[in-house]
Amino acid sequence: MSESEQRSYGSEGRFAPGSERRFGEHVLVRFDGRVAELVLDRPGAMNAVSTALARSLAGACAALAADPGVRVTVLTSSNDRAFCVGADLKERNSLTDAELVRQRPTARAAYTGVLELPMPTVAAVHGYALGGGYELALSCDLIVADDTAVVGLPEVSVGVIPAGGGTQLLPRRVGAARAAELVFTARRVAAAEARELGLVDLLADGGDARGEALALAARIAENSPVGLRAAKKALRLGQGLDLRAGLEVEDAAWRVVAFSGDRVEGVAAFNEKRKPRWPVE
Repeated sequence: MSESEQRSYGSEGRFAPGSERRFGEHVLVRFDGRVAELVLDRPGAMNAVSTALARSLAGACAALAADPGVRVTVLTSSNDRAFCVGADLKERNSLTDAELVRQRPTARAAYTGVLELPMPTVAAVHGYALGGGYELALSCDLIVADDTAVVGLPEVSVGVIPAGGGTQLLPRRVGAARAAELVFTARRVAAAEARELGLVDLLADGGDARGEALALAARIAENSPVGLRAAKKALRLGQGLDLRAGLEVEDAAWRVVAFSGDRVEGVAAFNEKRKPRWPVE
């Protein structure tokens, strides 16, 4: 890490307020308050996921996950036409079978890096979010889109499958039958229908998905950082479990927050009718 990067990153490896840090050529992290903006920054290729971009995205996610000061992460794009158009098919076409096998763990690490971020995550979808691009959005907890958004998993139309988590994450959002229809037809879905089907969660006015997502993240970040991470873990781990097992997951999450400084401060602030001053991690 360069001296300038170290200054922006903080002496303890944390993101400093108002700082930004670049991961490779194609990923940028901006840190404002307690919200991190994770920017896909390969505009010339509409953020097509190359090996280099995937490696950088995984590295950025690892840094964010290690920083307890990050309360919410917002995934955005620097391109004015696309959030992300998916895998870099030009690069993929140049790979031998052996090279493709070796590249697979790098690609997977990018998607699982976003999926496994411990804090709440929000995707801001402007323009195309197709294939792996939509899978990156699916890896977030919430998806904000504007009226330019077009989402879909068209992989079967080019002889592959959604393999950045799409076959598992989409059914969890919209149900097995709806996911099958969308994957098997490879169709693209515009913003209004995407909202109706539950493919995105919120529609932003005036083509400003990023602004709406950052505003939502700021509201979320006002809450207990310990509580947010514990609630996310309970929500994620409880999916697909029977009710009794899910309640055990919830109880384990409760034990994390019940004896924390955040719980003490939160109750005190409520009783004193003031905003909480959450302990600094």
